[in-house]
Amino acid sequence: MNILKGTKIYSIFTGNCPVCQKESMYKISNPYKLSETLKMHERCSHCDTKYKIEPSFFYGAMYVSYPVGIAFAVAAFVIGHFVFKLNLVATFFVIAATMIVSLPIILRLSRNIWINFFMHYDKEKSLS
Repeated sequence: MNILKGTKIYSIFTGNCPVCQKESMYKISNPYKLSETLKMHERCSHCDTKYKIEPSFFYGAMYVSYPVGIAFAVAAFVIGHFVFKLNLVATFFVIAATMIVSLPIILRLSRNIWINFFMHYDKEKSLS
């Protein structure tokens, strides 16, 4: 993953600060601790970037979560129906289970994508 350091992809998939990419934006790294899934630091301790640009900033992540969820559902459909040759009813249950199990990951990925629309990597801030 270090090859991608300095790119938005690195920040999106690691959940690190989009500006310096030195620390995680989330207080708890495990997204499956459900009560803590979306709890974020107020600022980056390395570059002092404020994550919540404005009140209700991350409501925009809801718009991102829809296509991310669709991507997970399509992947589950393709794997269930075409790889494992399941019938449509079984494939439906595979999709439902995939969506339930991956919900915390989808929520975090959506936030990571949303914040990376507005913030950009700064090599100088990552060095200081």
